[in-house]
Amino acid sequence: MVVFEKPKSLTDKEFSYCPGCTHGVVHRIIAEALDELDVGGRTVGIAPVGCSVFAYNYFNVDMIQAPHGRAPAVATGVKRVLPDNVVFTYQGDGDLAAIGTAETVHAAARGENITIIFINNAVYGMTGGQMAPTTMPGQVTTTSPYGRKPEIQGLPVRVCEMLSTLDGVAYAERVSTDCVRNIRGAKKAIKKAFEYQINKKGFSIIEVLSNCPTRWGMSPVDSLEWIRSDMIPYYPLGVYKDAAAKQNNKEGDK
Repeated sequence: MVVFEKPKSLTDKEFSYCPGCTHGVVHRIIAEALDELDVGGRTVGIAPVGCSVFAYNYFNVDMIQAPHGRAPAVATGVKRVLPDNVVFTYQGDGDLAAIGTAETVHAAARGENITIIFINNAVYGMTGGQMAPTTMPGQVTTTSPYGRKPEIQGLPVRVCEMLSTLDGVAYAERVSTDCVRNIRGAKKAIKKAFEYQINKKGFSIIEVLSNCPTRWGMSPVDSLEWIRSDMIPYYPLGVYKDAAAKQNNKEGDK
């Protein structure tokens, strides 16, 4: 009896992520979801610039490398040409919420039938630990050494809350990787987002609160605790929009 094995949608390539980083965890649960839905053979992933720049080495599905921030635009083109394929982007906060803001917002507003996996670790991980759009008030980064001051650097962007206001968004949920229970919840959300895409429900985004031990200057264990103590209170977990469920409830009330 097989209890645990590598998902078919992952290659044998060793991850290059820093020790303790949960990018690898998210990669695995994405791959598990694809395997369980049996769609790996018709999946296209879009890897942008950032810590996940080499994601094409790790996912055993067709992958495309996109310029910084442009993954939703590339995914839109792929999905329109190949409407029966499962198309997802895998983006960090600097990529999605900074240089890629326009592509993200307008793909969501148009209701493009794609899935975005958004990794929020509240910092620019690959380029040196600079302040990101998601860096929280008081958080120390290399470009906010005294902590982010809202009166100077402004307030963070809450992506799920913002996108959930757009009519084109079918599903938006924020999950976390800080513990086994939340990782299981993250996988459930990612699988649901893929199911919505397969069923042509529209645009979906799963925001994943992730750690960055290296840029946060913490041990892996302490960084997971920091997600619980600091990130989750500021970025509450939960479903921010589920248009299909809302529609089903309305039909049930008739």
